[in-house]
Amino acid sequence: MNNPIRRVVTGHDDRGKGVVVIDGNAPNATVRPGVGVTSTLLWVTDEAPADISGRSDRADRTIGVPPPPRGSIFRIVDFPPVGPEVNAIDNATMLSDMGLNPNDAMPGRHPYMHRTRSVDYAIVLSGEIDMLLDDTEVHLKAGDVLVQQGTNHAWVNNGGQTCRIAFILIDAMESTP
Repeated sequence: MNNPIRRVVTGHDDRGKGVVVIDGNAPNATVRPGVGVTSTLLWVTDEAPADISGRSDRADRTIGVPPPPRGSIFRIVDFPPVGPEVNAIDNATMLSDMGLNPNDAMPGRHPYMHRTRSVDYAIVLSGEIDMLLDDTEVHLKAGDVLVQQGTNHAWVNNGGQTCRIAFILIDAMESTP
């Protein structure tokens, strides 16, 4: 899949009228080494409430998976099917690549297991995927939505085609088990 994602961003002109300030393929797409997952960053806010006064591209930056403190992230991720090579992936390296501290990780049953301190809204746009939790899993397909509240999890595509998911992550308070 990995089709470019058209991103349209609106704002205001000098007279306060609504205008399109960005219209084109989202340029900030990265492929996670070793796993082939493509993540396209669409927008980031560093504060809540969000500052909507600027015209700059708030996705023109390097940032890990978690949102900034008191902020949010909007991205689309393409998950290719996994094969047996997934078992050779080092979880600590993957967590570092994601901008997460491996020392903060909880034990996981899969090399992709990770946790962010955020509320995550996930919308499956195409394909199918399994979302693994500590002891259970759920199968999701195009049109399904998931609200995740800071759980230890892994996204694993056991199917035959790429799965595309839109994610909105919002910073959250630390949860207690």
